Amino acid sequence: MKSEILNMLRATGGYLSGQQLCEHLGVSRTAVWKAVNDLREEGYIIEAVRNRGYRLVEDADVITQAELKSILKTGWIGNRLEYFDETDSTNTRARKFAEEGAPHGTLVVADSQSSGKGRRGRLWTSPRGVGIWMSMVLRPDIAPVHASMLTLIAGMAVVRGVKESTGLDAMIKWPNDAVLAGRKICGILTEMSTEDDSIRYVITGIGINVNIDEFPEEIRDKATSLKMELGKSVKRSPVIRAVAEAFETYYDIFLETCDMSRLKEEYNRELANTGREVLVLDPRGQYEGTALGIDDEGSLLVRKKDGTVVPVISGEVSVRGIYGYI
Repeated sequence: MKSEILNMLRATGGYLSGQQLCEHLGVSRTAVWKAVNDLREEGYIIEAVRNRGYRLVEDADVITQAELKSILKTGWIGNRLEYFDETDSTNTRARKFAEEGAPHGTLVVADSQSSGKGRRGRLWTSPRGVGIWMSMVLRPDIAPVHASMLTLIAGMAVVRGVKESTGLDAMIKWPNDAVLAGRKICGILTEMSTEDDSIRYVITGIGINVNIDEFPEEIRDKATSLKMELGKSVKRSPVIRAVAEAFETYYDIFLETCDMSRLKEEYNRELANTGREVLVLDPRGQYEGTALGIDDEGSLLVRKKDGTVVPVISGEVSVRGIYGYI
C-alpha cells in the first residue's frame, strides 16, 4: 500500500485527499494515516493540511521495499523484489533465492552489507545509506561459455543508468568497471551455477558508490562516488531504476545473438580504454599495446608493438591513466 500511496502522491504533484486515497486503495482512513506515518518515519516529508489532504513535499533518499516498488518501471527485473535494511551480501541472498526456485529477474537490494563480495574473494565495503548494493537472478537459455558477456552488459547498464539519472559522463573500463574522471565508481560480480552444460542461474551483483564522501587512503586515488563528482547528494532509487531499465534493454538485445555483435558499437563508444596504452598481465607473459575496442565475443582487441592484433580473453588488463593503473 505504501508504494501505491507514493505513486499517487507523485502523480498528483499537489494535495490528495484522504478520501481519494481510501477509495482508490479500498482501505480505511486509519490505514491510510498509518501508512503515511510509516512513510514519514522512513524519511519522506509528507505535509497534511485539513480539508486539503496529503502532499509529498520532498522525496527522501530511501530504498525501502515501498520506494523501489513505486519507482521501478521495468518489464521483468524486480517482478520479485527482496529488500533488506542489512544483509551479509546481496549476491549470497540472491543465490539462496535462486536455489529455492526464485524466478528470472528477481531483484535483491540492501541498504548495507556486512560481507559484500568483490572480485577474487575480496571484501566490498558497503556502508548504510551511501551506496547501491543490488543483485539480480538471471536464468538465460544460453550456453555457459556465453555467460561471461553478461558482466559487460552490466557495465553498460551502469554507465547508461548513471548518465540518465545524474548527467555524469561515466565510461567503461574493460570489461565491466564504470569510471568517472578516471576513477572507479562501481564493482560488478557475476556468479554462475551450471548443470550438464546448461545454466541453472546467473547472479549479477552491482555495487555503486553513490553518496560516499571519502575513501580509505589506499584507494583514494582509484575510487570516487557520484556525490563527489556531482558536488551534491544523489537520490539512489532513480539510479537503481535507470540501471535496471538499461540492463533489461541490453540483456534482451544480447539474447538475440548470444554475443556482443549488436552491442559492441555502443560499448566501444563508452570504452575508456579505446586508443590508450594498456599493459596486459597474461600468465604466459605480460605485454604492452594499444586497446582498439571489443570484438563480438567481448574480448578486448589489443594491437601489440609489432603490429599484430590479439584478443584478450582473460587475465588482468592494466590501463594507463585509469584510476591509478600504470
